[in-house]
Amino acid sequence: MDSPTILLATAGAFLLAGFVKGVIGLGLPTVAIGLLGLLMSPTQAAAILVLPALITNVWQAAIGGHLKPLTMRIWPMLVGICVGTAIGAALLPNGKEATLWLGLALLAYSLLGLVRVEFKVAPEAERWFNIPVGLFTGAITAATGVYVLPGTPYLNALQLDRDRLVQVLGISFTVSTIALGVALAQAGEMRSDLLLPSVVALIAALIGMWLGQVVRGLVRAETFRLFFFVGLLALGAHLTLAGFR
Repeated sequence: MDSPTILLATAGAFLLAGFVKGVIGLGLPTVAIGLLGLLMSPTQAAAILVLPALITNVWQAAIGGHLKPLTMRIWPMLVGICVGTAIGAALLPNGKEATLWLGLALLAYSLLGLVRVEFKVAPEAERWFNIPVGLFTGAITAATGVYVLPGTPYLNALQLDRDRLVQVLGISFTVSTIALGVALAQAGEMRSDLLLPSVVALIAALIGMWLGQVVRGLVRAETFRLFFFVGLLALGAHLTLAGFR
């Protein structure tokens, strides 16, 4: 895992993933694992993701001033994520099956982004959705390493203002990353030879985020989101077909 080819591919994938996150505020794990999934199993890509994702997500969760109330609001979902990840890890797919699930997850996420379906969840209904959404998000995280479905659309449906939404996504992503890291460690996937690729991934992601923030004001967010989801759709389709072969 520390060959020049793998390190170069990791740097490129996380540079682009960080750039996307810098421009639109999300997409780091989705882009990174999707691209690395072309060269390695989603499980290996997820193991490399843990360190850069944890550091960037903790930073996102900590900034905003609403950490405690937001955590108290979605804590059943966070518990569901942990439980769902543990259950999913017990049935952790590998090889082509994992690639297929990753491709399907990317397809679903990109289609939701392109269609721009908007959901709204009333505050009194949250208690009925928090745990099921957390369980499904955790299970999909364990299967693919991508923790955006269905958690991200659900949190968007809570009708929070932008600052609170960014912070609550950071809280959810942080818990998902920790749960994923624990599941991968128990499966023996967090190996010492992944340390160098993880450090390279972290540095590349931070540089990419900085570049993304620099150009954020130069590119219309809607235009960038369109290209992002179209590219993600093509990548998801490719991985899905590869999983069937």
